[in-house]
Amino acid sequence: MQVVATLSLKGGVGKTTVVLGLAGAALHHGVRTLVVDLDPQANSTIALDVGSTTATVADVLDDPSPSVLRRAIAPSGWGTGLDVLVGAEQAERHNHPDPGPKQLIRLARALERLHDVDLFGGPSPNGEAASDNGSDEGYNAEPYRLVIIDCPPSLGQLTRSALAAAHRAVLVTDPTIFAVSGVQRAFDAIQTERQRGNPDLQPLGVLINRVRPRNTEHDFRINELRELFGPLVFTGVLPDRSAIQQAQGACMPIQRWDTPGAREASAVFTLLLGRVLRSERARRTVATAAPHGAG
Repeated sequence: MQVVATLSLKGGVGKTTVVLGLAGAALHHGVRTLVVDLDPQANSTIALDVGSTTATVADVLDDPSPSVLRRAIAPSGWGTGLDVLVGAEQAERHNHPDPGPKQLIRLARALERLHDVDLFGGPSPNGEAASDNGSDEGYNAEPYRLVIIDCPPSLGQLTRSALAAAHRAVLVTDPTIFAVSGVQRAFDAIQTERQRGNPDLQPLGVLINRVRPRNTEHDFRINELRELFGPLVFTGVLPDRSAIQQAQGACMPIQRWDTPGAREASAVFTLLLGRVLRSERARRTVATAAPHGAG
């Protein structure tokens, strides 16, 4: 299971757009995925067309037990194979500016217990219907291959909890004058979390969003980012297209919104998914080889 934190320490850059686009790409390619909505605004939960639950991510951070986790996960309305650990405004109570180690590991503990949770998502192996969400009965569905965490645009407990639990981080920015400082702060946060307790965490790359063609200022800022961060800046950039907002407003994945702008954005998300999955394979290869080299 690959855990990817999607973050920006500057608001308004379309971070949730990237979460939804990556989730839609995973659904389109049959990669079973869980979206964890850590942002108290809960925009991912709304756009993913999730039904009601008896618990939320705030409750999971109170008590990361399998029973609470089960009640806080619901299937996305987008289709089978995409689930959501639902967000809520109450998650803000967990966004302390200076959390302790025990607070920071609660999300990681919850994700480690996903395999202990009986989930829904289709018929059970014996052909019986899966139980409703919140029931103590159920079946062990196919394990998640990908977990995408939507972080709030601040470096409090919630974002740091995501970094403590993640294997990779996608940094989202826009091509403005504030882009470089925001990306640099995010890289510094990743490095700090690596040193504090998650040495497996690595930046996957920087995705530039809301790019307008033939915009001189945007071109200048993109070149500036590439000069400073080199190959960590993704080659593909997300265009500023109305189709993205229209698909979100309709609670549909961009991959099903059949316009030229939607197809352009979908291609970028497919490339991003490929990079995520390649990093998963590389991480597993290193983990498998490590014991043999230790002796």
